[in-house]
Amino acid sequence: MAYDTTNNRVFLLEAYEAGNGFQAGMDRGTELLGIATPGQAEQTVSSLLASGGPQAVVDALGPSDPGVTRTLRFAQVNGTVITADVTKSDFSLDPISDRYGALILNDGGKQVGYINLRTFIVADASDQLRDAFALFQANGVTELIIDLRYNGGGLVSVADTFGDLMGAGRVGQVWSETVLRASKSSENSTEFFQAEANAIAPTKIAFIGRGGTASASELVINSMIPYVDAANIALIGSNTFGKPVGQFGFDLAEFDLRIRATTFQTNNADGDGEYYSGLASVVPNTCQASDDIFTALGDTGEASIATALAFLNGVACSPISGGGITTQSVGGREVLQPSRPSAAQYQIPGVF
Repeated sequence: MAYDTTNNRVFLLEAYEAGNGFQAGMDRGTELLGIATPGQAEQTVSSLLASGGPQAVVDALGPSDPGVTRTLRFAQVNGTVITADVTKSDFSLDPISDRYGALILNDGGKQVGYINLRTFIVADASDQLRDAFALFQANGVTELIIDLRYNGGGLVSVADTFGDLMGAGRVGQVWSETVLRASKSSENSTEFFQAEANAIAPTKIAFIGRGGTASASELVINSMIPYVDAANIALIGSNTFGKPVGQFGFDLAEFDLRIRATTFQTNNADGDGEYYSGLASVVPNTCQASDDIFTALGDTGEASIATALAFLNGVACSPISGGGITTQSVGGREVLQPSRPSAAQYQIPGVF
């Protein structure tokens, strides 16, 4: 979800098929209008935002515990207003949607591969990526749109698999470097392209990103820059978060505690990894595009996807403007994030 404090509105950016909200009729572009604990009076979202800001909406939605129920009133994109009790539950997140996660887009007879990876934190993402690239390979795809607009990162191992699947003919070449501080340089490591049966060698790539695109997502984008002609790779949408670093876990058994400390930076094969202000200053081409939340993901008419297709066809675009991203902004809206996010909410900004 994302909020707009100027107009006091909250919208769904995406809905997961296994979630109870989707089953109740909520999807991308749905506007959340009111929230109530069953049996109690409804609080309108507009009044919550006006009186207490986004945290008031978070509080009204209740804790992230299975069994918590809220009566939600919401408007679908077609204008239909629904009131439904929605109960929170644990479910497995599908990293690549069966609806729009991996598609072949017919662009005037040219086959373009579209992939939307929701998260790197699910280990099964690697196998789903392999299935997606099998589809691309079977259709002779050489041009890709990689949609990471809501992807906050996660497992570096999944990012490495993503790279391997774009590394046909590059096995043994450098994919990325993990660099620690000078006193720990003995722990530096280099990741090389590994053989993958479904790998392709893309000649053009349009990456879709936004302010919430971070960490492993940015690693994939940055690591592909040396391997695609400068005229044929672009960042579409808006600037990314700017997180070229990662963490190691340190266990303190006596306190039953794990500390995750920022310990390393990732560089690409050219040794470049200084994108703390976002990737817009690093990717050779950028195209500004809005996040059209009222059009389905995977739809060629959606603003960012349409701009990506135009770039792949050599159409000039307006470059992304502005400096580094300090908030996880999505098309003028900010992702709805608790003051103390859960692990899932940290990795997938805006998830509830």
